[in-house]
Amino acid sequence: MGRQGDSSTRKASGSSSVRKPSAAVYRRRRLVAGGALLLVITLVVGGFAIAGAFKAGSEQASSTQSSSAAPSAPSASASPSAATPSASASATPSATPSPTPSATPACNPNLVTVAASTDKPAYGAGENPMLTLKVTNGGTVPCEVNIGTSQMEFLVTSGSDRIFSSKDCQASSEDLVKVIAPGASETANFPWSRTRSAEGCKAVAAAPGGGGAYYIFTAKLGSRASPKAVFQLN
Repeated sequence: MGRQGDSSTRKASGSSSVRKPSAAVYRRRRLVAGGALLLVITLVVGGFAIAGAFKAGSEQASSTQSSSAAPSAPSASASPSAATPSASASATPSATPSPTPSATPACNPNLVTVAASTDKPAYGAGENPMLTLKVTNGGTVPCEVNIGTSQMEFLVTSGSDRIFSSKDCQASSEDLVKVIAPGASETANFPWSRTRSAEGCKAVAAAPGGGGAYYIFTAKLGSRASPKAVFQLN
């Protein structure tokens, strides 16, 4: 009985010898737990940040690809439209309007020369002089000149005496526009029957005298007049 009591006494004393953790141990445990929690939080936040970075990077890459691909789109759409006119033009040539030719300008009056001449210097009795008016383009480009009867006049004088004018008895007055190349000329001939005329085509009884008399032929085109051409009637 005495041994049993000693044994129970030793068990009691042994159990009472277990010590509680000290305050320093609790503090270390709390620090370790707090550090682990902080590490977990850091990993979670870092994971979100990395995921966001990857997402932003992918969005930026996609936007970069779309923006880099955007300029190629107009060229792709432009090439079919550019090819359309040639295709339509080759398929329907009549649908393509022909370019309007540039109008030929009127000749500068200062660059137009008018000359008078006769086919002979002297005429015998019964010979009718052939009067010639010559218009020359003195410019450097082709131009239009009205050489119709509305503009020209064949005038024969003797001193101050007005002998004949082709306008006095002209039946009609017409325009005749011609294009004259640079340095080229147009001519008009008028056979004069050695008669007198008056303005309004009034009758004139007298006839030009012969016997070696000299006459002056002047060719006119609009406001331009030629130098005098002298000829003789016998």
